[in-house]
Amino acid sequence: MRMLARFLGFVFATATIVFLIGAIAGSGLIYYFSKDLPDTAQLRDYEPPVTTRLHAGDGSILAEYSHERRLFLPSSAIPQLVKQAFISAEDKNFYNHVGIDPEGVMRAVTVLAQGGRHVQGASTITQQVAKNFLVGNERSIERKIREALVAFRIEAAYPKDKILELYLNEIYLGLGNYGVAAAALNYFNKSVNELTLAEAAYLAALPKAPSNYHPFQNRERALERRNYVIDRLIADGYVTADEGAKAKAEPLGVNPRVL
Repeated sequence: MRMLARFLGFVFATATIVFLIGAIAGSGLIYYFSKDLPDTAQLRDYEPPVTTRLHAGDGSILAEYSHERRLFLPSSAIPQLVKQAFISAEDKNFYNHVGIDPEGVMRAVTVLAQGGRHVQGASTITQQVAKNFLVGNERSIERKIREALVAFRIEAAYPKDKILELYLNEIYLGLGNYGVAAAALNYFNKSVNELTLAEAAYLAALPKAPSNYHPFQNRERALERRNYVIDRLIADGYVTADEGAKAKAEPLGVNPRVL
């Protein structure tokens, strides 16, 4: 009995030491990567460079002057359907996490452990905001750690609605379009509040890989991805099965004003 007690004491002491070493090492890593992180305060008054347009007397657009197509919209002007489509497609736990989604991280680890090359679901919307605005796109472990730390800071500093507003105005949606307002106009010749369920789902399908879901060059793949987003909206309870079935039966319907 005394031997068992000594053994259990040894195991407990060893586990405690290992835990403390891990905690100290983790704290050291966080301190190291936290140095010189970008200031999240610059997101508070974000004003994107928008497209300059030359109009004719009848209001039609004669020319546009911009390397990128952008139209900024406050969160209050973005329909719930559009917000829900992007949340279902990109970050279903957006309203419940604090910048990092443990479920998404575990999915990514599982894919990597199985020898997968394409990791899905690992970056939250907040992490994408951190990457697009503050951290950059460099592919490295250090950049991913910095991205995660900045995401935590963004979540601590801003409400979810502000984070989603930043994301939906900055996300690249292909064909030179940044943000949902510019994409709605240039893919469907509509304002964002005129989008149907099928159209909103197609735009939400694009952030993963816009060129892979090009409306003309990869139409079948685009339809599959759009329908996947619709299925996610159904699963997340944002639309009914009947609404989803009707939307999936619609053609892609891209009617670009400019391509």
